[in-house]
Amino acid sequence: MARLILKALGLSAAVAFAVPGTSPLFAADLTLPVPGIVIYPGEPIRDGVLVDRDFSLEPIAAGTVIDSRSALVGKVARRTLLPGRPIPVNGVAEPRVVSNGAQVKVVFQEGSLMITTYGAALQAGGVGDIIKVRNPESGIIVSGTIQADGSVRVSDS
Repeated sequence: MARLILKALGLSAAVAFAVPGTSPLFAADLTLPVPGIVIYPGEPIRDGVLVDRDFSLEPIAAGTVIDSRSALVGKVARRTLLPGRPIPVNGVAEPRVVSNGAQVKVVFQEGSLMITTYGAALQAGGVGDIIKVRNPESGIIVSGTIQADGSVRVSDS
């Protein structure tokens, strides 16, 4: 009954209330997405490999595990994720868009001026990461932000 009330209120977890010397009025549970199979480091996380499992609040410290599928799907595993175990926040990462040593498009734009060239990525990274890129002709190293299309945008600041 208490679980139905919580779901109606849009809550997925609650604290169990008890009077000293008695048992709790209801068990405090939290439903978490967990792997249904072993997911190895570097593998993408798909919705089809996740299952929901109920956990008691006591052994799980708040904020240390991922509690929604949307925060997992599309990410990659940073370490081996075991079936039925909660997924720690630091156990997943954004997928890499640029790999170390890859040729990347480098774009500088200010107003209507746009300069485009190519360089060698000196670091791997995902969208939004700042990496260093070397211009193979001049040897100059610049830093820029990885864009969704895999290009690196540099600025003069």
